[in-house]
Amino acid sequence: MKKVYDNCCGIDVHKKLMVACFIHGREQEVREFGATTRELLELADWLAKGGCQMAAMESTASYWKPLYNILESSGLNAMVVNARHMKAVPGRKTDVKDSEWIADLLQHGLLQPSYIPGRDQRELRELVSYRRSLIQDRTRELNRLQKMLEGANIKLSGTIADINGKSARSIIDTILSGTAIDSSKYDEMYDNKVIAHNLKASKEQIIDDLNGFMSPLQRKMMKELLKHVDELDAHIQHLNDDIDSHMKPEEKQAVDAIKDVAGLGISSSQAVISVIGTDMERFPTDAHISSWAGLCPGDNESAKKRRTGKTRKGNHLLRTTLIVCAHSAVKVKNSYFRAQFQRISAHRGSKKAYVAVAHSMLIAIYHILKKCLKPWRHSQLNHNF
Repeated sequence: MKKVYDNCCGIDVHKKLMVACFIHGREQEVREFGATTRELLELADWLAKGGCQMAAMESTASYWKPLYNILESSGLNAMVVNARHMKAVPGRKTDVKDSEWIADLLQHGLLQPSYIPGRDQRELRELVSYRRSLIQDRTRELNRLQKMLEGANIKLSGTIADINGKSARSIIDTILSGTAIDSSKYDEMYDNKVIAHNLKASKEQIIDDLNGFMSPLQRKMMKELLKHVDELDAHIQHLNDDIDSHMKPEEKQAVDAIKDVAGLGISSSQAVISVIGTDMERFPTDAHISSWAGLCPGDNESAKKRRTGKTRKGNHLLRTTLIVCAHSAVKVKNSYFRAQFQRISAHRGSKKAYVAVAHSMLIAIYHILKKCLKPWRHSQLNHNF
């Protein structure tokens, strides 16, 4: 079999151990290194002195990231490979044999590298992912608040749609202060515009829904919960500012280009760009990016019979973001996404229909970025020259 690399290295990555098999010419050398920065630098120096052309490693949890960062900063070529793409024949398995198997596959060009963006984009992705986690924490806290209000027999959610809105928070703060909301108190809050004037519920219904019983312990727990929600709101706002300042002009241009797609907003557009970047040349067609995201149907055919094909595993952040956006996109009247959802959900169910809408949204995003940003990128290159 033809050799692609004369000098290459396969690395079996663990939490506290790195087993490297360095092939140079016809010779092969295996060494073990720790996972500290000093030992990883020693590994990089060893590969650099040996003239390593390419190093390959498995995408094991997050343990590959420190090693990849060291190799990248040292100017060495490295690839991260999906472990499913290079499984050896079952039998005798050791760390040394794993590293030798990776090196052998790499030497003959049988490994397919995973898409690893640049360091700036990886840091942007971490910011977006952390913001998403905080938003999920805030949603859990608001659901817990709703549960406590129901326990106190306060039917606020049946009266006001957004429990974290201005009117709802004003009403909750008034109740937690020990003040009962009767007809005169409601009129005072209404005149001071503390309660919104466009609420659908009538005055009598709101007063009746707020007539509950709250124990001192419930009042104390709700105060702590609302304090936590306010802290999460402040952290999320700080992350929004950090994400905006960290994004490059080209990435901001991409966000402006795709944010008008039905179902997308600024935050979701930032999440999409942090994952796929702005250069769509790395994905030859929209089918490639759909497959990489795990939003296209899988192939399951035997004896000319096609069975139900599940979607493959893809990028978790991109997939979940687009599916959440699909729930909003199908609510836009007179849109293609709404018509597509109604057509597919009628005979295949709503869950598969949401995935199909997310698939269509990704295809639209791909072509927008490929067509709209290409002239902008060329103009920037001409301006630099």
